[in-house]
Amino acid sequence: MITIFVEVRADKTHAADLEALKARFSGPEIQQCYYVTGEADFMLVLLVPSMRRFQAICDALFHENPNVKWFRTLVALDRVKTSQEALPA
Repeated sequence: MITIFVEVRADKTHAADLEALKARFSGPEIQQCYYVTGEADFMLVLLVPSMRRFQAICDALFHENPNVKWFRTLVALDRVKTSQEALPA
């Protein structure tokens, strides 16, 4: 499997527009979705079997979505560490 991180910038950031994107980015093809601060509005994490499958997802989620201003991808070369444990308070 290929791990891909995708930064997404919304064209419109009114509450209803952002909620629509949140709903769209909640599909089974996306493992994690974060609404973030900074240049991008969302950070997505996807696990895909091939780049061909990722291209199809890009077409459906980003290219065909009028509220996606731009998106940028990062492909993981190696998983160095993963953890879901929170630091102690």
